[in-house]
Amino acid sequence: MALDAVEAISQLQDRSSAKRRSAAKRLRKLGDPSAGPALLEALKNEVRDSRTWETQYQMTMALGTCGSPSDLSYLRDLVLQRETLHAVHTAGGDAIVRLSYMEHSHTEAIRWCLSTGNETLVGGALQAVAMLRLVLDRETVTNVLDFVESRSPHDGIYFWPAVAAAGWTGQRVHDFLTTCVSGPRSDVVEAATNSLAGNYGTYRPL
Repeated sequence: MALDAVEAISQLQDRSSAKRRSAAKRLRKLGDPSAGPALLEALKNEVRDSRTWETQYQMTMALGTCGSPSDLSYLRDLVLQRETLHAVHTAGGDAIVRLSYMEHSHTEAIRWCLSTGNETLVGGALQAVAMLRLVLDRETVTNVLDFVESRSPHDGIYFWPAVAAAGWTGQRVHDFLTTCVSGPRSDVVEAATNSLAGNYGTYRPL
């Protein structure tokens, strides 16, 4: 039987990393805001151990669905720290956009992620943009595409903007997707083809 929110919150303190990870995944799915404070404290403890990157990823992703905008300060500080793991950068970008979306400041959050120059963080932010099906203003779309297109088409950062672009408009977007369709990565080609057809597909982050 699946854990309820109370059980999952309690399990965040388990000695087993696998059980803490399972609890975080369950809370991420439930999206219960009552779990936000417990997740934040659990994450602060978890990031002290570099061996538990998968658990850190799931806790950060869960904070994005259960937390509040008040958690943004901690998340921004976390992803700027040199020792923070790549998996947490990805989840952190996703969580920052989701929590900013609650107060309609996601555009500023996306631009902040872009300003760091951190491809992993930006990839996570664009993952959230795609999954939330956010329609961005033209200037922000341009900023995103400028960032992405300055990287190699072999880079995985092309994938989530190719998915998200199903909800974007403009010639620049069409040109980007057309380029992706003829690119070297089959996953990006599929995502871009779906977006050209106005279809987000059935993609899910880990």
